Amino acid sequence: MIQKIDHIGIAVSSLDEMIPVYEKAYGLTCEKIEEVPSQKVRTAFFDVKGVHLELLEPTSDDSPIAIFIAKKGEGIHHIAFATDDVLGQLAQASDADIKLIHKEPIDGANGKKVAFLHPKSTHGVLTEFCS
Repeated sequence: MIQKIDHIGIAVSSLDEMIPVYEKAYGLTCEKIEEVPSQKVRTAFFDVKGVHLELLEPTSDDSPIAIFIAKKGEGIHHIAFATDDVLGQLAQASDADIKLIHKEPIDGANGKKVAFLHPKSTHGVLTEFCS
């Protein structure tokens, strides 16, 4: 069952350039920077009253974030919902004829298990379930 919005992923070309923008312009504090090799990204997290902003910087030209930036430019990449049952959420989405990117959870940032729904099935919104 979905519990809350966990985070909003934002694709950026450079964490070094964007972290100061979020800190100075918005008054936020970067809580953590982490590399996620399975996704070929480095992430930076900012807490906004329990919902996180996750800046995503590609670490490889073939990473999903690099491909996204090349096609659409920097900006909002995905919305992530916290759930107590990623597999159950995937089954529910599949039963509703939503195309799954992942049929099983994979390793994500912050030690979470994550899985994505294809944006072509969700009106252009890349959706992540995480636990």
